[in-house]
Amino acid sequence: MTTAAELWARLDNLPRPTLGELFSTQRDGGEGGSEPGNDERVANLSGRIELDEGGILFDWSKTHLDSAVISAFQDLAETMDFTGMRKKLFAGEIVNPTEGRAADHGTLRGTGDEAKVEEAMALIDRMGMLVEAIHQGALGEIEHLIHIGIGGSALGPALGVDALSRDLSYCDVHVVSNIDGVALEEAFAKCDPAKTLIAVASKTFTTIETMTNAESALKWLSDNGVSDPGGRVIALTANPEGAVEWGVDETRILPFQESVGGRYSIWSSIGFPIAMAVGMDDFRAFLAGAKAVDAHFRDTDIADNLVMRAAFADLYYARVRGCQTRAVFAYDERLGLFPDYLQQLEMESNGKRVTVDMQPVDGPTAPITWGGVGTDAQHAVFQLLHQGTHLVPVDFIASIAPGDDLDPAHHRILLMNCFAQGAALMAGKKGDDPARNYPGDRPSATILCDDLDAATLGALIAFHEHRTFANAVLLGINPFDQFGVELGKQMAKAIEQGGERFDASTEALLQAAGLSQ
Repeated sequence: MTTAAELWARLDNLPRPTLGELFSTQRDGGEGGSEPGNDERVANLSGRIELDEGGILFDWSKTHLDSAVISAFQDLAETMDFTGMRKKLFAGEIVNPTEGRAADHGTLRGTGDEAKVEEAMALIDRMGMLVEAIHQGALGEIEHLIHIGIGGSALGPALGVDALSRDLSYCDVHVVSNIDGVALEEAFAKCDPAKTLIAVASKTFTTIETMTNAESALKWLSDNGVSDPGGRVIALTANPEGAVEWGVDETRILPFQESVGGRYSIWSSIGFPIAMAVGMDDFRAFLAGAKAVDAHFRDTDIADNLVMRAAFADLYYARVRGCQTRAVFAYDERLGLFPDYLQQLEMESNGKRVTVDMQPVDGPTAPITWGGVGTDAQHAVFQLLHQGTHLVPVDFIASIAPGDDLDPAHHRILLMNCFAQGAALMAGKKGDDPARNYPGDRPSATILCDDLDAATLGALIAFHEHRTFANAVLLGINPFDQFGVELGKQMAKAIEQGGERFDASTEALLQAAGLSQ
């Protein structure tokens, strides 16, 4: 079998036609054979995933993927045993070797090992009963929820609440992650303590930022006349014993499995604030949308798999074209937090420097993920995308159905801008004036949703989870550990405990801030 190194060399040595050439009529595709014309290219490099209502179109035709590139990546997938690794993921086998764990987030939406799915569904049902009881007044009049977490325990809930609760909200939700007290005080100012619940989300129930914020939230309740602050706490954790020890009543602990990573945990009880905001029916629709993508990714051959198409493009630009970043622009205000969510998902998962065999990686892994909201971003960063010296692959995300009830002109202009930017990046425009010359040949992909509802949001997130996993398998790295975040935390604890010396610069900063001991 051809080795991965040989396949990367093959990819590196392939012809590099421009996007204009790829969209021209029939041309010789070199090793990959004859290239299709325009219509066939679009058909071959785009496709839909259907949901219960509507679906999502994924169009990768404006990338430099061609038959030769795709063929080489298909061979790479075979060499890296992608099919076997995908089977392990869905069978609940160990795919996180450094921690000896499975990655069971798929079971939370009903996909995977039958016994694990049954356990996960029971936990979702338990959460549903608590959510519905709260909505029905079992804990008194509740109008506000302050959700305290960090990383995966906060980014997902913040995204879900922001995207789905703008039209209707059963509960006013504020997500607080930063240890900076300003963030918590801002939430306090918007809530009536007599009508507020506190959700504490921590996989281990030991995360220092989360637990410090939780203590301050309890003090705020107490200082404002709430007689039983502890009775207002809902714990979301994989360590229920730790939550009990901290003082949470067992009936208000919503556990999730240890084998679910933080950045993959939005489908678990970490999604409690989403359910509180929009109700369990929408939360279950959210899970169903993700399950539809699970089925596509699991059951579709590599040649027709839309997730794999995205992964092939990702790796082509990162490894072959040397692109250090990938930009994501949501042309929908409701997805304003989506680029932030993807930053953690992709960079914490695949920002690695060793393989699963503990050998140094032989090239770039995850690019830097960044982005923003259209059309705001057009007036801020698109100058660099169109005329800068960096080649940046771009993903555009939009919804055909508007999220507002205003004059349809608003949404029509929004979509026209989205589609025009992709066309302009590809085509460019030659001119005699160098300052007004647009080189073009700049790649983009477009993800076009029929509508942005709970199922669609679930599908979008699951698509990117599987995209991240596929990238990792093709690179031979582990996307499910995150030891890189630990060292800084350990040194912060060392500073707090005192007795340890640091470099001269750090010592000077500690002294300037009054933190030296």
